[in-house]
Amino acid sequence: MPRWAPAAGPSLDEWLRTPRPEAGPGVWRYGHRPKPPEDPERLDDRQLLGGAALALLCGLLVWSLCFHDYIPTNWLVNWLTPDSWVPYPNRGVPGNPDAIAALAYFFYFLVAVLLAYVFGRLGHWGEVWRRYVRPRLTGPDGGPGRPAPAVPEGGPADPVLWPHLRAAGEHAAADRLTAEIHAGRMNDVDYVRIDRAWQSARTRPDRLPVFVEAVLGRGAAAFTHPSGARDLPVRAARHDLLTGQVRLGAAPDEDRNPYAYRGVSLALEPALLSTSLLVVGPSAAGKTSRVVRPVVESLALQALAGRAAVVAVGAAGAGLGPDDAYDVVIRLGHPDSAHDLDLYGGTDDPDEAAAVLAEALVGDAPGGAGLQGSEADTRRAATALAQLIGPYRTAHGRFPSVPELRELLDGVPVALAALRQACEAVGDGAALRELDARERQSGRPGDPGPLLADRIALLDRPAFAGFFDTSGTTRPFAMRDLEHPLRVRIDLPERGHAEASHLLARLLLAQFTTCARTRDERSLFACLVLDDAAHTLTPASVRAIQRLRTANAGVVLALRGLDEVPEPLRAAAVGAVGCRVVLSGVSTWDGEVFAQAWGREWVKTEDVTHNPDFSGGLLRRGVRGVRTLFTGVRATTKSVTVRTVQRERWSASDLAHKVPPGHAVVSLTTVRGEASPPILARLGE
Repeated sequence: MPRWAPAAGPSLDEWLRTPRPEAGPGVWRYGHRPKPPEDPERLDDRQLLGGAALALLCGLLVWSLCFHDYIPTNWLVNWLTPDSWVPYPNRGVPGNPDAIAALAYFFYFLVAVLLAYVFGRLGHWGEVWRRYVRPRLTGPDGGPGRPAPAVPEGGPADPVLWPHLRAAGEHAAADRLTAEIHAGRMNDVDYVRIDRAWQSARTRPDRLPVFVEAVLGRGAAAFTHPSGARDLPVRAARHDLLTGQVRLGAAPDEDRNPYAYRGVSLALEPALLSTSLLVVGPSAAGKTSRVVRPVVESLALQALAGRAAVVAVGAAGAGLGPDDAYDVVIRLGHPDSAHDLDLYGGTDDPDEAAAVLAEALVGDAPGGAGLQGSEADTRRAATALAQLIGPYRTAHGRFPSVPELRELLDGVPVALAALRQACEAVGDGAALRELDARERQSGRPGDPGPLLADRIALLDRPAFAGFFDTSGTTRPFAMRDLEHPLRVRIDLPERGHAEASHLLARLLLAQFTTCARTRDERSLFACLVLDDAAHTLTPASVRAIQRLRTANAGVVLALRGLDEVPEPLRAAAVGAVGCRVVLSGVSTWDGEVFAQAWGREWVKTEDVTHNPDFSGGLLRRGVRGVRTLFTGVRATTKSVTVRTVQRERWSASDLAHKVPPGHAVVSLTTVRGEASPPILARLGE
């Protein structure tokens, strides 16, 4: 059972009433308590605890001296005691010994309070209480201990009572949903899903009766996801669906971290993922288990709530979640796959299909072989593809399959003649002119046709037989389906088909960046997650990723190292994304790129200089000489120079050697431009 499984979390009413104050980018807002302003005179832990212990010992010593009359204090008691209380046996005056004893104890109490106050101020006991004792009693971020302050039960803003529905006069629906919460029949996904349906219905009065009828009839099961699922089979991370956040880790309370983030939990959300996320770390550093898997899981939960659509791409068995957590699972190259992938992304425009396919086929083409991978060559490849698939669609009403496209690109005479005959039968002169242009260009130096045929041949293998169907008898998944809250996982064939996997990953990235920007339903956050983005980025895709910010979409790219990106694109790829996660174990070459991306900051430095001490008279110099003779260390004077200089936030050497295992340096940026500095975080906490 995961640590933060739904059954182990708080009840729904407690979860709803927990405050979520506004905070900086990446701060886990559930139960967050804003930190007080930074105190420049703040004592470090050793100085604070040592001073507090010393003050306690000194206070006990003074108390002991007072109690045993080593410090005479009885004169004050005698001075305050009335004469009528003092016994005089020789005069027959009994006095009042009980009152005198009470006064003495009261005096000792005052002395103890005075000593505690004085030595408590000297030892900063109040700061010790605030820094160490109180957090353990209350529990940070709503953890163990006393729960975080909650909205008063039954209060005017109590989310359990659905105040928005009551304000609109829908008391019956609000009562039904409140009863579902109290009965334990509603979970966090249900609440967020129904709340989203209400936000949609309130903007269109004609939908209000439908909303009320569904709530009264089905309660917490109203507006369920088309799959019928109301939760994931298992949760491996901690989520807060009200804010859309997934907890990524915690920032240690260290001087290396900015004050506002020390001891704070970090989280990711769509507002951050819209700027896209780059995760870099060697194998076994935790890219998938500690970063990619929680992000995919969060987006899958939001898809069930009707707020997101996610496509997770990785190798078979990559650990992106069980099959039951997805609506569509495509196992490319596996004969038992129940779903297929549209090679053309679901578009009907031949030019768009050709441009996307050319980006996947030749976007990373090396020098030679007719193409150099430049943008001009990609456009030439797109033109060559359009000259074939355009007429084919005109003649047959569909795009060519992989074997048919390979034959056309290879210039097989029978295939070209059959296509020309079909176009003549349709009577489309434009299609015939396209074919004539392709025939004129074929065979010329630099013609992209042979390379395109070689690349498409990677998909024309027996393992892919039956995939990428274009006959129309099936409905393969296409990126244009992301206007619906879908959960899709695509398993790429790694073993024996590495080049085909890279080609398909580039194709999926190109299709996603094209379709995400042309969606009609942009209220859904769309995200493509590439668990292995090696050999995927091209100049066009890097620019396209930057444009996703305005389309409520983003991509998550995981790399073992920046050497999996062409060298001219490395700095551009790091600059194109707004969120960066650098795990432990990266090389200094990769660290150099991130160090430049994070820039420098002004810091105060102290330069200490030791100079020989020649001051003083003959006696003083003689004593220093004797000490030097016995110790071997010359007496010196120390001078301190304080300067303000610019220094890298995280240097390449620090990223390569000073990030502990299980940690990462994280920087986050929202779509509004709010950015966090690089933060050292423990992942998975």
